[in-house]
Amino acid sequence: MSASPAPEPLSVDLCVIGLGPGGEAAASGAATAGLDVLAVDAHLVGGECPYYGCIPSKMMVRAADALGEAHRVGTLAGDVEVVPSWTPVATRIRDEATTGWDDTIAVRRLQDAGATVLHGTARLVGERAVEVTLPDGSVRAVTARRGVLLNPGTRPATPPVDGLAGTPFWTNRDSVRATAVPPRLVVLGGGPVGVEQAQVFARFGARVTIVQHGERLLPGDEPEASRLLEDVLVGEGLRVLTGRSLEHVAHADGLFSLTLDDGEHLEAEQLLVAAGRTPNLDRVGLERVGLDPSSRTLEVDDRCRVTALGDADPWLWAIGDVTGHGAFTHVSMYQSAVALADVLSADHEPARYHAVPHVTFTDPEVGGVGLTEAAAREGGLSVRTGTTALESSSRGFTHGPGARGVLKLVEDAERGVLVGATAVGPGGGEILGLLALAVHAEVPVATLRTMIYAYPTFHRAVETALADLS
Repeated sequence: MSASPAPEPLSVDLCVIGLGPGGEAAASGAATAGLDVLAVDAHLVGGECPYYGCIPSKMMVRAADALGEAHRVGTLAGDVEVVPSWTPVATRIRDEATTGWDDTIAVRRLQDAGATVLHGTARLVGERAVEVTLPDGSVRAVTARRGVLLNPGTRPATPPVDGLAGTPFWTNRDSVRATAVPPRLVVLGGGPVGVEQAQVFARFGARVTIVQHGERLLPGDEPEASRLLEDVLVGEGLRVLTGRSLEHVAHADGLFSLTLDDGEHLEAEQLLVAAGRTPNLDRVGLERVGLDPSSRTLEVDDRCRVTALGDADPWLWAIGDVTGHGAFTHVSMYQSAVALADVLSADHEPARYHAVPHVTFTDPEVGGVGLTEAAAREGGLSVRTGTTALESSSRGFTHGPGARGVLKLVEDAERGVLVGATAVGPGGGEILGLLALAVHAEVPVATLRTMIYAYPTFHRAVETALADLS
């Protein structure tokens, strides 16, 4: 019996590898502009954000926030009985957020824009050359005349803890699929994913312990934010262990047995590992074009060109988590527009990253933009800071329980502009919008002081923090 003929090679203008939000947007934009586009992803078109990250996790957060507010009714409005149920959460995530983790709609959206979509593993094999291994094992050779755009993203990291491998621990990809709340949950990692998930499951009845290797939660944010959030979580009944490491894991009869570095022993029905992300750069064939596949990031210029290849005849662009400018959907989307303009030889403002915002959607929310005080000082700036407690504002006073928060401004005193800001509190991510604009546009602090701030709002606390700068 003769072998089946090899699939015909494909020749396209642009090959997009990795269809998270930024890759999907770039592929769609290029196809709409008239380019012949091949879009490839090994998993789900849309990437981590709609299926495992931003959207389903914020449905979990929204539900947990409703429980948090319900528990405050006794102080503000009377009596209420709160009986948590996980079923509505799991149903919303399955039916509304992810359509059962099916990307048919997203694939069709790209196809309608004019792109060719393949599910498969794509690897560089040379300049402007790609091979795609399809689920049936066949391989398609691809020539990309203008080039390749990489958006490979990241995957949950598995720390080298003795005994961890092979146990049924959760990552965020498992926790958003949960159909029930474990009685006891240990969360390994105190970053944004860890603290969000920890608070969610605690509010639904789990006894939660956070084990954080670093000295504080949210190590990328201001220490004031970390302290306040830890205090809130402990007040809600969570146990927070900072400066501690997990040394050994065992699992038997539905129970995790965990040993910490100081010998303390923990038991839980479930372990959630939220200890960072691993870049997928080891899976895209970088070695075939002279790049290091073990790198954690690809350096790109302000047009998202991979700088190690030079720009005499650019053909490789990279966007998203692997560029090292923030593992956020909004950064990937921002970069997709920059890279697409360069692919199309169109005018576009060069990329700038001095005002990247981020929000951790705990209760209270923790928002930050630009530089922390420590980073600004390390950068040699002449730093002045201003802070205020959100609960001391008129809106905080009237809001009652749950209004805890802090605003912190970081000013470059020599230039008289903000270079960073933190907003912790109810709607902290929304308060951040004003501060992100100020940092991005380098609005003089003197100008910010002349603004009229609506009363009584949470964002009016910005005026108080500005006064503290002086």
